[in-house]
Amino acid sequence: MSLMARDLEASQRFYAAVVGWSFRRTRLGEGFSVARVDGAPVAGIGALAGDLEVPVAWTPYFAVDDADVAVGRIRERSGTVAVGPVSFPIGGRGALAADVDGAVFGIWEGPVASDWRVGRGPAPAWLELRTRNAFDAALFYGEVLEWATGRPGCCEVSYEEDQVVLRQNGEPVARLNSGPVEAASYSPHSRPRWHVHFRVPRLEPAIEAAVSMGGRTVSDITSNARERWVALRDPDGALFTLTTSLTTPLSL
Repeated sequence: MSLMARDLEASQRFYAAVVGWSFRRTRLGEGFSVARVDGAPVAGIGALAGDLEVPVAWTPYFAVDDADVAVGRIRERSGTVAVGPVSFPIGGRGALAADVDGAVFGIWEGPVASDWRVGRGPAPAWLELRTRNAFDAALFYGEVLEWATGRPGCCEVSYEEDQVVLRQNGEPVARLNSGPVEAASYSPHSRPRWHVHFRVPRLEPAIEAAVSMGGRTVSDITSNARERWVALRDPDGALFTLTTSLTTPLSL
């Protein structure tokens, strides 16, 4: 996961207070840092150039063996490549793209720390794709990212409770949900998009911290038999969800 913030220091203070992250600078320079929980990297936050008038949003990046091949697959399947592939000083190459319905995501070719955590342990808890047709989206991403191919490290895909569930090494890491979406909608809940859910031990203290640091809630607290959650925006407007488990161990 990556976030380009308008004020890097303020963004670090916000997420440190809300989800308990610490931060470490990288070889990408002073304008980028990696968020950690218990020493494990969980997300990257970079400084957005001040003259860029673009929405601030959390973006998932998926590891690929060859960025050029992945970009070719995206275009062949009617996706859009906005940036890249471009090379970075740390020895990797990345690109920013959108799927057929306009949901934005990134790809990354290069070194990936084995202890990056999505779907297990600390935050990010999991990813959710809100899209027009989850089955069609699974075909798109499966072909671009080589899901369910049986190669080492690839993800398994299953259909459960009207959702497409993505697992890695048996651990659920993402859900793809079908529903009414509008490409030009300004509603955060109806635009095709990847959405990140950050796990916290207790919901109310995290909400209080977010509001005190300039964030705001954009939904009521919702719950089911397994978890409670609420959607928020950070001070830059980036949308995310805080979730806390009602079961032990934590699960989707």
